[in-house]
Amino acid sequence: MTLPATVYVGLFTAAPSDSGGGTEVTSGSYARASISRSLAAWAGTQSAGSTVASSGTGGLTSNNTAISFTTPTAGWGTVTHFGVFDALSGGNLLFHGSLSVPQTIQAGN
Repeated sequence: MTLPATVYVGLFTAAPSDSGGGTEVTSGSYARASISRSLAAWAGTQSAGSTVASSGTGGLTSNNTAISFTTPTAGWGTVTHFGVFDALSGGNLLFHGSLSVPQTIQAGN
């Protein structure tokens, strides 16, 4: 599989699974956040904050920069999970995970 040059981070109020599902936020001016697939944006697998090509084997990465979303015009609910997609809308869920601390997003947050 060839990954796209840009990936899109989505927020969920119910957990997605490898086969899809979950409840992605849809209201209040919500849009997935676009992130370039670069070492400036994503850490190499050898350590958090790394900006060199992956040399680790664990398959774990983390974001090197803050991921920002549009300011909500209405509440988004309690966000519990994230997903990374290959498209701004629709598309394929590439991977997903839970937030370490769920966040209740209200208008203007």
